[in-house]
Amino acid sequence: MMHSASKITTFYRRWRNPTKILNFLRSRKNFSSSSKGTPEEVEKVGPRPRERVDCVVIGAGVVGLAVARELSVNLKRQVLVIDSAPTFGTGTSSRNSEVIHAGIYYPPHSLKALFCVRGRELMYKYCEKHDIPHKQVGKLIVATGSSEIPKLDILMNRGIENGVNGLRLMEGYEAMKIEPELQCMKALLSPLSGIVDSHSLMLSLVGEAESYGTTFSYNTAVIGGHLEGNHICLHISDSKTLENWDGKSPLEPELILIPNLVVNSAGLSAPSLAKRFNGMDSEVIPASYYARGCYFTLSNAKIPPFRHLIYPIPEDGGLGVHVTLDLSGLVKFGPDVEWIDGIDDVSSFLNKFDYSVREDRVYRFYPEIRKYYPNLKDGSLEPGYTGIRPKLSGPKQGSVDFLIQGEEIHGVPGLVNLFGIESPGLTSSMAIAEHVAVRLSRL
Repeated sequence: MMHSASKITTFYRRWRNPTKILNFLRSRKNFSSSSKGTPEEVEKVGPRPRERVDCVVIGAGVVGLAVARELSVNLKRQVLVIDSAPTFGTGTSSRNSEVIHAGIYYPPHSLKALFCVRGRELMYKYCEKHDIPHKQVGKLIVATGSSEIPKLDILMNRGIENGVNGLRLMEGYEAMKIEPELQCMKALLSPLSGIVDSHSLMLSLVGEAESYGTTFSYNTAVIGGHLEGNHICLHISDSKTLENWDGKSPLEPELILIPNLVVNSAGLSAPSLAKRFNGMDSEVIPASYYARGCYFTLSNAKIPPFRHLIYPIPEDGGLGVHVTLDLSGLVKFGPDVEWIDGIDDVSSFLNKFDYSVREDRVYRFYPEIRKYYPNLKDGSLEPGYTGIRPKLSGPKQGSVDFLIQGEEIHGVPGLVNLFGIESPGLTSSMAIAEHVAVRLSRL
């Protein structure tokens, strides 16, 4: 069942800080209170209110929402979703290409390959069932020079091994026949690729999870945690408190939550947060890297120049500056790759990354796009938006798989860390949720 936007908005306004979480939890029969704690526990974090909960999902991006829905709908667990932003999907989930990937690019048997293929199937079924705007428009991956043609063969074989159906290599004239504005020597057609309205998708996931009892608390941040025996205790703070932090004094939680299950789906800040789980081996937490990508939109285009998504051969750190169509007909180009330094933990928790569009980068876009779209006119690109990829590998290090880290790695029962959930994270979201639920169903 999907709730109306107005009902969900009312709900957001109701539960949005630690005090209201505390009052709400204490009003529910299935949550138990433990406000004092042992002397040793009080010494660690001070005399803070403490509440026991069932499941906590940290992060209300598309993956966190999919996990919350899966745990509440199919495992019948009581779920609390916590996010520092005023609403859902304000980070990577709302700053991507909105593409449903087929599963071509990723090494066979990797989590990215498995979850992309499974997630794509689940995504199309979910969108059909819940009337989420989407379209299976297909994709052309193009070779614009003879040196790139062997790479198309590699992608073709990899896609077939990953179980992607319908792939077909095309000569340049065939591809240019179906896309007259295109210029290429050869192309790989992926008919299963598509686009989705990611906001509508997330809104549906929120509504369905809520209808099965999930609670959402926005403007609320998980700032760390500590271990007590076999349990992880989460340190909770109001986002406004973090914003007013002086940067010097110790971060003090306003509330301690003691959950049975925790899913760290904090996206860009997931590794930084995990490092603040005192008592957990920090050596198992991977290094994090950030790659900013700008998007530019095509102006004054009454009719889109392409009907398919157009992708160049992948580049270091991304899939290249490609053509994305949205459901309203807007043509977007991007993202490029700009490696950036990380920011301090608190700013990371509050998603205070620099999302400004570097307008001067447009001059790099024109020559890249004209390799396959030679008729692109000067001055036709306008600044769009910027996203940041949460990566586990840096420049020239090659692609790294998703890292889904459970007790067998970090030793903490009931905790799952989701690291490096970049593309194809949107496509994979429901498959990741399915996998996490299977792991946690044993506990």
